[in-house]
Amino acid sequence: MSNILNLLPVLIFLILMLCISVYIQKSSQNDRKKDFAKDYFIGGRTLGGFVLAMTTAATYSSVSTFVGGPGMAWIIGYGWLYMAIVQVVVIFLVLGVFGKKIALVARRIDAVTIIDVLRARYQSNTLANLAALIIVAFFCTTMVAQFVGAAKLFEAVTGFSYFTGLTLFGLIVVIYTTIGGFKGVAITDACCAIAMIVGLGILLGAMMETGGGFTKIMGYISTNHPDMLEPLSAGKMPLSLYISQWLLVGICTLALPQSVVRGISFKSTRALHRAMIIGTIVIGAMTLVATWIGILSKGILTGSLAAYGGSVDNITPLTIIASMSPFWAGVTIIGPIAATISTVSSLLLSASSSIVKDIYMHHKQMQGHLVSNNTVRKFSLVCTIILGLIVYSIAITPPSVIWLINMFAFGGLETAFFWVLIFGLFWSKANKTGALAAMAGGVLVYCVTMALKLKVLDLHQIVLGIGCSLVFFLIGNALGQPHDRKTLETFFPEEYDK
Repeated sequence: MSNILNLLPVLIFLILMLCISVYIQKSSQNDRKKDFAKDYFIGGRTLGGFVLAMTTAATYSSVSTFVGGPGMAWIIGYGWLYMAIVQVVVIFLVLGVFGKKIALVARRIDAVTIIDVLRARYQSNTLANLAALIIVAFFCTTMVAQFVGAAKLFEAVTGFSYFTGLTLFGLIVVIYTTIGGFKGVAITDACCAIAMIVGLGILLGAMMETGGGFTKIMGYISTNHPDMLEPLSAGKMPLSLYISQWLLVGICTLALPQSVVRGISFKSTRALHRAMIIGTIVIGAMTLVATWIGILSKGILTGSLAAYGGSVDNITPLTIIASMSPFWAGVTIIGPIAATISTVSSLLLSASSSIVKDIYMHHKQMQGHLVSNNTVRKFSLVCTIILGLIVYSIAITPPSVIWLINMFAFGGLETAFFWVLIFGLFWSKANKTGALAAMAGGVLVYCVTMALKLKVLDLHQIVLGIGCSLVFFLIGNALGQPHDRKTLETFFPEEYDK
């Protein structure tokens, strides 16, 4: 009976997400008949401020926000919370730095994807195809981590098997993403973000009751684990880790393509400004409260890590079980599962658009073939389903340490797109030779150093990846040729329309 009570809230939530996508699909039929790619992949540029904020926040927040991150906070303490503060500014940076600029450019060239923008800016099909392959590879890696994390959480809290959980929400998220497209994903993301905040509130209240209140929990931590109250956590949170994480999950995330693409989809400058404010508040609440809960769970789970399966990924589900009745545990895990499905749906759609719009459709157009709207529709739906099923299949045999897998994919995407986007949108002298060198060379350095576990000053490999990418860009840019005036007028009218 308790298993059913655990499962019921999650099942109702997933069915609700599916129903929303079906409704969006029906209400968007006329728009999709006119231009399927534009409606399916960017929602026809109609997002308002609230939905834009919530979908961006939900896309950035993932299962590591609710499982891996709090698990690390359980070990390290407040140092992990101080590190996480940098994530509060993520949405403000993404939409503030790129939002208006990329929206204006996208409307001038009728871009649907980030790769459309890069192809137009650098006039390079090679760069566009490389960017598409990188997006698909690292997005799939991230999606596997999300599926694994949510399925493990589902197994621990409900008592049903890992495979049952993976199949239940994995297939539903693939179906509703395929049906709803960008509008469906954006609206379900907004619902997911609300579910995350509600779930965190319920869990925090239950933990306070179970642990005897905040004062008692903190008294236990200060007496038995005083190092958790220190910024450096007695060496467990060194400055090198602060710097690495501030780059990896803070500053460099402004160039993540799954977040930047939101800048193409909003309907007005007013909506953008509202989204920046709302999104900053929402992401701050979710990230900091989730991390703080991880610290406080030390007063609930007082044993060693070995006693809890030897993995930080077990801390959140075990805290939920220890603090709640079966029904409320089922309600609470909606939050982490919502984080998973919102991230997966966004990445799945972006990966599908890279294949359909940026590779297939462009290749056909280069050959002089007109791709019909119906062909785009069929190919988009099939591609989204196949990608989702591939990720689902990989996740059946789960890799370990969700947080590390997620951070690896973050770093790869940041290395590939950080300088290419920043220089491409804000430096008129940037050229395709520099962009190709930065993207290919930077990702290669990052992946090799990750594989060989090479570090400089004990900093995460993102530092080497981003640093080398910058050097490669500047060298390649010096060797390459400037772009034609027409291209530069499109991207930098303030310089060339005088």
